[in-house]
Amino acid sequence: MSTSQPSVSIVVPVRNEADNIAPLIEEITAALDGRWAYEIIYVNDGSTDATGERLAAIMKQRSNLRQLRHARSGGQSAAVRSGVRAARGEIVATLDGDGQNNPAFLPDLIAAVEKGAGRVGLAAGQRVGRKDTGFKKFQSRVANGVRNGILKDGTRDTGCGLKAFRRDVFLMLPYFDGLHRFLPALVRREGYDIAYVDVIDRPRHSGVSNYGFFDRLWIGIMDLAGVWWLIRRKKPTPEVTEVNA
Repeated sequence: MSTSQPSVSIVVPVRNEADNIAPLIEEITAALDGRWAYEIIYVNDGSTDATGERLAAIMKQRSNLRQLRHARSGGQSAAVRSGVRAARGEIVATLDGDGQNNPAFLPDLIAAVEKGAGRVGLAAGQRVGRKDTGFKKFQSRVANGVRNGILKDGTRDTGCGLKAFRRDVFLMLPYFDGLHRFLPALVRREGYDIAYVDVIDRPRHSGVSNYGFFDRLWIGIMDLAGVWWLIRRKKPTPEVTEVNA
């Protein structure tokens, strides 16, 4: 792969996903090769299995694959933020590293941001046909209903890892643990539009979940209150022009 400046960066946060590394990278490349100049950034969030070694081996074959490593696990939001800060593309797309998010939907998400002509700050995947247990689906419906009722973000599913956004828009958002769960509300807060893309969920390739889900509502209740406060306190962004002598 070319090492030229990428226009798109794919950020994948992972912790202890060694067996899912190679299959997912193959799917990402199949979806994007020939369409964009891109890079893949895996953020190894303090893995204790062979995740780092598997990535290092594939990096020898793919010059557009990068690995960032957290010395200790900081959580999914921290991993996504590390990846976005290191990204070289103007558009960043994210997906979970367990294989449950299908990379075949990445082109639709990236194209939605491009077609937004600067007005679309985020393209959010909305899962259909979820492969979670009935209890998790129920929790997710309750949490999404409460969140949407309070924040009015117009999003039925914020837990999907498949997203694409403008890097500069993401970096202007206030950072906190759990940020990735509130991207639609926070991007709207900055005055940008949201595009939605239906994506088909599937079972993870192997292993077990290493990150928590927002559908455990009690974990996100303080974050929900904080984001509501941020939205309420937002002032219109001044229109600034420079006056020359």
